[in-house]
Amino acid sequence: MRRVSKITAACAVTAALALTATACGESSTESTGSGEGKLKIGMAYDVGGRGDNSFNDSAARGLDKAKAEFGAETKELTAKNGETPADREQRLASLAEGGFNPVIGVGFAYKDAIDKTAAKYPDTTFGLIDSVSDKKNVNSIVFTEEQGSYLAGVAAALKSKDGKIGFIGGVDLPLIKKFAAGFEQGVTDTNPKAKVQIQYLTTGTDLSGFGAPDKGKAAAKGMLDKGIDVIFAAAGGSGAGSIEAVSAKPGAWSIGVDSDQAKDPALSKYASTIMTSVVKNVDTGVYDLVKSVKDGKPRTGTHAYSLSENGVSLTTTGDHLKDIQAKLDEAKKKIVDGTITVKTTT
Repeated sequence: MRRVSKITAACAVTAALALTATACGESSTESTGSGEGKLKIGMAYDVGGRGDNSFNDSAARGLDKAKAEFGAETKELTAKNGETPADREQRLASLAEGGFNPVIGVGFAYKDAIDKTAAKYPDTTFGLIDSVSDKKNVNSIVFTEEQGSYLAGVAAALKSKDGKIGFIGGVDLPLIKKFAAGFEQGVTDTNPKAKVQIQYLTTGTDLSGFGAPDKGKAAAKGMLDKGIDVIFAAAGGSGAGSIEAVSAKPGAWSIGVDSDQAKDPALSKYASTIMTSVVKNVDTGVYDLVKSVKDGKPRTGTHAYSLSENGVSLTTTGDHLKDIQAKLDEAKKKIVDGTITVKTTT
C-alpha cells in the first residue's frame, strides 16, 4: 500500500516543471501543457508539501500516477505555517479559476475552505482528504487510521523489551488522537503491563507540529532517555526527527507513518531501525478521484478506506515483522470480522 508504480501512457506529454512564488508566499509546481480538453489536476498540499517524506508525499504519488497515465496537466500549491483560513480558500479558488478539475485539498485543515470554495464553483469536483464535507461536488477521502495504528501497537508491544513505548503526535487534534487511541489499545491488548507515553508537539490551531523535525527529534530523545524503546510518530514531516533520534539509540525501534518511510530516500539510511510504517492509501484515494473525473463520473460523497480493503496497513520493508507476522495477521482478522472494535479516542 506504499508506493504505486507510475504507468507511462502513450499519450503522456513531456512536462517542464517550474517553481514559482505566489502572492501569499506559497510554493507552486506547475506542469506545462496545451490542448483542448486536457485533464487538469489541481493539488493543494498541507504544510510541508511534496517532499515531507510522509502524508503529502503519499498524495503526491497518486497525483504522479494520474498525471503519467492520463497525460494530465497539474498544478501544485503548498500551505505555509501561520497562514489564515482565507489563504487556503484563495489557493483553492485560484486552482478552480484556472480550470483545474478536480481540485484536491490535502489535509483536514482544508475543510472549511473547501466548503466555501465548492459552493462557488459547483461545476468543479473537489477532493478533501482526512475530513468530511457535505457539499454535493466534494469527494471526502478518509481512512481508518486507528485500525492501522492498532496493528502498530501490537507490533510495538511484541518488540519492546520492557513495555515502555512512546507515541508522538504532530498536533493535539481529533485526527491524530485516532492514531494514538488505536496504537495504545493495540499495545495494551497485547501486553496489559505495557505503558504508552503520549506526547503532542503542538496544540489547537498551531499546525507547525507537522513540519518541525527538530521538535520531533527532541520529543523522541526525551522518551528514549526515559527508557522507551519503541516510538510511533504520527507527525507528518516532524516524524523524520523522531526517526533520526531513535536510530542513534541501540536496540530502539521507530514506527513511521503515511508512507513507507524506510524506503524514502531521505530516511532510508535509518531503515534498519524503522520497524514498520502505518500507511494510509492516500495515493489510491487521489488516483480514484482523478480517474472518476476523467471518466465523466466524478466521485462525490464520503469514501472510507479501511483495513478490510487495505486502505491502511503495515509495511514489511526489512522483514522486521517476520517473526511476529502471524500474530499481526490474527489481530487484523479480528478487526475485520468485528471481534475487535478499535477506539478512536484516548
